[in-house]
Amino acid sequence: MNKFSIAKRHQQPAENLLMEIATKAKALPDLLDLSIGDPDLITDETIINQAFEDAKNGFTHYTASDGSQTFIQTVVDFYQKKYNLSFKPNQVRATVGALHGMYLALQVLLDPGDEVIIHEPYFSPYKDQVLFAGGTPVFIPTYEEDDFQINLDVLKAAITDKTKAIIINSPNNPTGAVFSAETFKAIAELAIENNFYILSDEVYEAFSFYEDFVPMATFAPENTITFSSFSKAFAMTGWRIGYMIAPDYINDIAKLINESLTYSAPTISQQAGIYGLTHYDTLVPPVVAVFKERLEYVGKRVEAIDFLSLHPIKGSMYAFINIEKTNLDSVSFVEKVLEETNVLMIPGKAFGETTGDNYIRLAATQNIDVLKEAFDRIEKLQF
Repeated sequence: MNKFSIAKRHQQPAENLLMEIATKAKALPDLLDLSIGDPDLITDETIINQAFEDAKNGFTHYTASDGSQTFIQTVVDFYQKKYNLSFKPNQVRATVGALHGMYLALQVLLDPGDEVIIHEPYFSPYKDQVLFAGGTPVFIPTYEEDDFQINLDVLKAAITDKTKAIIINSPNNPTGAVFSAETFKAIAELAIENNFYILSDEVYEAFSFYEDFVPMATFAPENTITFSSFSKAFAMTGWRIGYMIAPDYINDIAKLINESLTYSAPTISQQAGIYGLTHYDTLVPPVVAVFKERLEYVGKRVEAIDFLSLHPIKGSMYAFINIEKTNLDSVSFVEKVLEETNVLMIPGKAFGETTGDNYIRLAATQNIDVLKEAFDRIEKLQF
């Protein structure tokens, strides 16, 4: 047996430049890794202690496949309290991170050939998940000069009779953009008018630094499927816990699919999530403040380097840095920086062929001392 015995669609995988760069990086001494969105912060001790006690008290069994009743009700209560949004328990599902929810939703919604609009630059798994579900990704660009906001005329032109959904991500990975309430409302109106779904990735909802975040479900509750996670705001990436909120008939089918995949999300992680959401006002603001401070520091350092520029960051934990003045594409730039400074970032090309190649993404997931050392090295480069 050999590789030609596997599914034909996987026999000639696309070139994975990111994997090649990451492999090269691992061999380097004194590497400063600013590539991955995994916060250096450790989960708050109170969450860990509560989960430890819950494990000792017997929370080591399966929950129902959609999550424990307490977890689901805690999510319902959180949205009522924070956003004045009312959901029924049968709309909520505990997921193994937000991407698990996105996978389930796309599997529920898509028939072969159905189109899903994705705004560039985009979180790269979106494309693959649409393809895995038999759909066709349709990309629309956003641009720095427009604050990386979706141009509604461009969106309207992309809508066809095959459009089944649009994937929205705000605050955005990788650009740091936060879509305005007006943009959300306009997208909602288009979805209602044209009868498609909005898959709203709101993982970074807490990281809207300068204005209050308003969930997409506020504007189109019947058309919106919301995904969120504890990974970022609670520094719980390894706990693998998130949730999706969808119309009940979608959640019913997601249940059937998921019972053949993970069955349920980890019980102990659900318990940690319950504690996190019920102590949100205490636990989350300090985490958000850390990343706001780091990104503001990154902005100051970029401003002082003549071959880089950075559009003001409104949210997330990333800086999408413009490298156009170097006359290098994003892969070449990342490779040069890695070879000459041992600093690792991600080429913008990974987030979209059309709009990403003049940028690199820096994840502010290391402390300011590490960021300082990284920029001290980078500013000495010659182009």
